[in-house]
Amino acid sequence: MAATIARHPALKQAHALDQRCCIGIDLGTSGCRGISIDLRGRIVARAESPLPASTSPHPDRAEQRPEDWWQATVQVIRQLLAATSRHETSAIAVDGTSSTLLLADSAGHPLTPALMYNDQRASAQKAALAALAPPHAPVHSPSSSLAKLLWLLKHTCTPASHALHQSEWVSGRLCGRYDLGDENNCLKLGYDPVGQSWPTWMKKLQLPQGILPSVVSPGTIMGAISRASAASTGLPEDCLIIAGTTDSTAAALAAGLEQPGDALTSLGSTLVCKLLSDTPLFDSRYGIYSHRIFGKWLTGGASNVGGTVLRRYFSDEELETLSTRIDPARSLCLDYYPLPGKGERFPVNDPEMLPRLTPVPRDPARFLQGLLEGITRVEKSAYNRLRELGAGCPKRVFSSGGGAENAVWSTMRRRLLGCPVLPARQLQAAYGAAQIAHRALLQSGPETTKAPR
Repeated sequence: MAATIARHPALKQAHALDQRCCIGIDLGTSGCRGISIDLRGRIVARAESPLPASTSPHPDRAEQRPEDWWQATVQVIRQLLAATSRHETSAIAVDGTSSTLLLADSAGHPLTPALMYNDQRASAQKAALAALAPPHAPVHSPSSSLAKLLWLLKHTCTPASHALHQSEWVSGRLCGRYDLGDENNCLKLGYDPVGQSWPTWMKKLQLPQGILPSVVSPGTIMGAISRASAASTGLPEDCLIIAGTTDSTAAALAAGLEQPGDALTSLGSTLVCKLLSDTPLFDSRYGIYSHRIFGKWLTGGASNVGGTVLRRYFSDEELETLSTRIDPARSLCLDYYPLPGKGERFPVNDPEMLPRLTPVPRDPARFLQGLLEGITRVEKSAYNRLRELGAGCPKRVFSSGGGAENAVWSTMRRRLLGCPVLPARQLQAAYGAAQIAHRALLQSGPETTKAPR
């Protein structure tokens, strides 16, 4: 009976499908991470490779070499392939840091270093955009992609053919084409995801013709891997390259956000709150913007409060030990707003806002509790702000980042937020990128290697 079953063509095909997998690549500031998942969404391999720190000596500037991204990506892919020798890698998607931008020539060769997401040098360009862009456009910051593009064009002598974000350049190198961008990355380059077009006000910028990419949705098949990249990475020549997204959107997918009302709070060095909604929301007064993902909208913003302040006062060991002395069922009367310095973005937009960190109790456990409560109140205010502006209420909040591992803090947040607080289903954004590749592969038709034009 077993031999008969093994020969059946339909079962042979099903067996072959079971051996296929998809790769997600997450390009961060300090490293490249990769995850392979099978067609049931199970992780079959993980890998990572470090990236060099910023090459700029100026405090307001942050740069990386795109070639370093590529070498790290190749290394991660080869590690994944070595660990999944029994699987056929059929698709790959890449996510990267939002607003990290470079200029490239027609063949994709970088003409500039990449200006990283936190690069602040384009202050004059931000001022120029203030007179042109509508108030709701998410370009009113020196760190926006569009401000960086204007700065790069002003300071680059060689004519450029393409403006590309981090994940777009790596995806382009994988498939050998550099004319495509995804709508999540292109948001801060000025793209209008509601109208699904480059807005007419951008014509006043007189950008070089063709420098803006043709924009596609995350999950769009860009094409098959190029022969050169197949040779470099070891990927099969029929592997599909799938348009990716930003790191925060990939992290939301990995966390498990599925239905409107699902939210993700990232408790890292800063506090990032995102809510899945049926309605897009854009409000530059509070740094709120929305990314479309699979027919829904991921809306939210980032506060300056977060783990940076905690690290200033406590080591990892102290955070763990002191947390055991906190009663999460009781609130203190301390009214902290734990900013690391001057300025807040969301849920209050006030560049002059100062930290509120006094009085300091003698008991360090009470001081820690005050800080955790302060960050949680900012989190609650963030979701209240989204509700006031029409995005809806969180029905459950998934948590990622280092702070999500603190059980006492999770209990405290559950009480103050008034809804379930759950750990993210997967903590790495690379899993979300792999999900994008997986979805595209399952939805692909017979002409799976035909790229959009």
